[in-house]
Amino acid sequence: MAIEFKDERKAGRLLAVEDGTKVGLIAYFVLAEAPHALVAVHTIVEPGHEGRGIAGQLVKTFYGIAAAESVPVVPLCPYAASWAAKHPDEAPAAPVEVVAAAKAQLDADSDLW
Repeated sequence: MAIEFKDERKAGRLLAVEDGTKVGLIAYFVLAEAPHALVAVHTIVEPGHEGRGIAGQLVKTFYGIAAAESVPVVPLCPYAASWAAKHPDEAPAAPVEVVAAAKAQLDADSDLW
């Protein structure tokens, strides 16, 4: 069965769903200031679903959503950052000032993460 991706923006997560079951997610937030980057904080694959490329598909989809919205991605999640480094053609680097703003917002909202 194919994996579907559902962007639950208000909840701050991109879900990977297979046969009605959540198999993974990216927890994220939208940068409060323009350019309203999408900031990946955690990438999670549910137990029993590891090793199938779900995390990579999530990150690729996340970058696709950002591209469609013409906003950068700030991959603060170690997995997302590693994926981005391996796929520079699909994961353009965010401007330094946007990364700094994302880190500041994450620090200010650290009780949420």
